[in-house]
Amino acid sequence: MPTTTERLHRVQAILGQRTLVMGVLNTTPDSFYDGGRYASLNAALARVEQMLTEGADILDIGGESTRPGSQPVPEEEEIRRVIPLIETLLTRFPDAIVSVDTTKSRVAQLALQAGACIVNDISGATFDPYMLDIIAQANALVVLMHIQGTPQTMQLNPTYDDVVAEVKATLYAHARRAMDAGVLPEHIWLDPGIGFGKTVEHNLLLLRGLPELATLGFPILIGTSRKSFVGHILGGLPPEERLEGTLATLALAVAWGADIVRVHDVKEAVRAVKVADALCRTTR
Repeated sequence: MPTTTERLHRVQAILGQRTLVMGVLNTTPDSFYDGGRYASLNAALARVEQMLTEGADILDIGGESTRPGSQPVPEEEEIRRVIPLIETLLTRFPDAIVSVDTTKSRVAQLALQAGACIVNDISGATFDPYMLDIIAQANALVVLMHIQGTPQTMQLNPTYDDVVAEVKATLYAHARRAMDAGVLPEHIWLDPGIGFGKTVEHNLLLLRGLPELATLGFPILIGTSRKSFVGHILGGLPPEERLEGTLATLALAVAWGADIVRVHDVKEAVRAVKVADALCRTTR
């Protein structure tokens, strides 16, 4: 089985050449779009195979919903949901690149031991004081996201004076903390946290502000997939009817500087960003 370093080298060799596609796999009963679909190991593995066939560069495995208003999952339950899946999928697909979507350092540690090489932390590694140490010790890559509040409170009354400037400053602080903890600069990706403590207008401003966020010098990951602001723009459409709107956000995010997109619909996203890359990457 490839080492963490070998897996990350494959990913980093692509960065800047084309947009990476991270496929979402939630093993939760209550995620806003795919909750309950992949709770069984067999269903999850079938979805893994499908996403890899469709062109996913990274599989992002999560065992705790972070939709607005969601409640925390006990650590042992989150471990039960994700660790056997990571172990099994890497036995079956040893070249797969796996990210674990968690804010808990113990879950991250076990996932990294099982073969994951990326930790995707919606809190920017602020919810658990040991998270950055675990990542640094494993020489893993971390996605540091911006969130205002917690999933329970983030959408109650999100407020900013200048959302782009404030998110940029927070992301820079997250990156500095990670480097101070021993995480390599090249192992840090930043995510402005679309929908995590933001209004519709905040989300739109952040997407338009991606060129400014990119000046921080770290790869930018964007997660707009089927989120509520897309439904709002389209007149209140539910998650299952937000694909076309999502693809529009992905194409423009690539044009404005995104390096990685996190999506539920891998096949469609791969096609959309391939066209966006052809139009945009040679002119950056």
